[in-house]
Formats: sequence, structure tokens, C-alpha cells
Amino acid sequence: MAKIPSDSVVSAWARLIRAQRITLQAIEAELKKAGLPPLGWYDALLELNRDEAGPLRPHELEARLLLAQHNVSRLIDRLEVAGYVRRQPCDTDGRGQWVAITPSGKDLLKAMWPVYRAAIQKHVGAKLGDDDQAQTLAGLLARLT
Repeated sequence: MAKIPSDSVVSAWARLIRAQRITLQAIEAELKKAGLPPLGWYDALLELNRDEAGPLRPHELEARLLLAQHNVSRLIDRLEVAGYVRRQPCDTDGRGQWVAITPSGKDLLKAMWPVYRAAIQKHVGAKLGDDDQAQTLAGLLARLT
């Protein structure tokens, strides 16, 4: 028989989910206020920019995203129309494709990071107080992942 979670565990779960939702909404609002695209765009561009080996297949990109993207194909479409990524045919798979970040995509990452970084500090760092609390929280969350 499975162990029933304690009230403390249920409370921790609810607060974790609520904190994630509230914090993401606040960060999205900061990006919007600065006239920047959504956080999902940053997340996708960051992963495409990170890969030293070059472009990624869409399923590889989806697996690396920090934020849930239920339709990576539409996200890639929007990024491509905006000029931040380009699709390339896959030599080994006639139906497959690679997605690569463009110089404009790299520029957008650079423009978004200061706003994103400040929002992380405002909505997370400032509320944790000091680095010891942030390290403790990071350690506890690491146990869940």
C-alpha cells in the first residue's frame, strides 16, 4: 500500500506549484513591459545558442526546454517568421529538419537577458534574502529532480 503524503508534503506541493505560476507570470509581465517576447522564446533561443555542435532537431529542442512547450512546432514557426531561427533540411532524414539560431536570434537573447536577470532577482532573489537561502532552496528542489 502506498504511503499517504503528510499535510506538510501536500502543503509544500501546493506552494511549489503556486510559487512557480506566480513567479513565471511576474517574469512574463516584466518582459512584456519591456516590449520583449515571451519567456518561451528566450528559453528556445538559449538552448539553440548553447549547443556547440550546431543546430538541433525539434524533438531535441523540446527535450531541453526549461518551460513546457506543448507545441514546439508552432514556437519554431513564430521564431522563424520573426527571423530568430532558420530551418534546415536534415541530410539523413528526408522529412526531418534542423533548427538553428540566427544572428538576430542571438541579438534578441542579449537584449532579453538583462530584463530577465533583473526579474529573477526581483521576484526570486529579493524574496529569498541571501545566498544561503537560495542555496538551501536549490538543494531541496534538486532532490525533486
